[in-house]
Amino acid sequence: MPFWELQRQLGIDVDRWLLRQSMRQPYGKAGACHAFEREWVECGHGLGQTRARRECQPEYEDFMECMHRTKLAVRLRTILEQRDKMIKEGKYTPPDYHKGKEEPRP
Repeated sequence: MPFWELQRQLGIDVDRWLLRQSMRQPYGKAGACHAFEREWVECGHGLGQTRARRECQPEYEDFMECMHRTKLAVRLRTILEQRDKMIKEGKYTPPDYHKGKEEPRP
């Protein structure tokens, strides 16, 4: 016979030990990606590993993006490449404070 809601009956919360963002955080605030991780876990709860991988892929991708910021890094690299291209073509000149020149001090 399966144990229903065993964690609640025993008064423990195993999720706090298993999930990265649910662990004890400094100052008692939730981790930055806690909501994304929780959505991913709730989506896959009770589905089984194979079905959860297929059906919860968007939640997992959101969680991984929040943790690693890979899409953000690609976007930033593209923006910087475009800026460098425009500088070479002479269509854009960066301000002096972006060139490493300091403003005169009094």
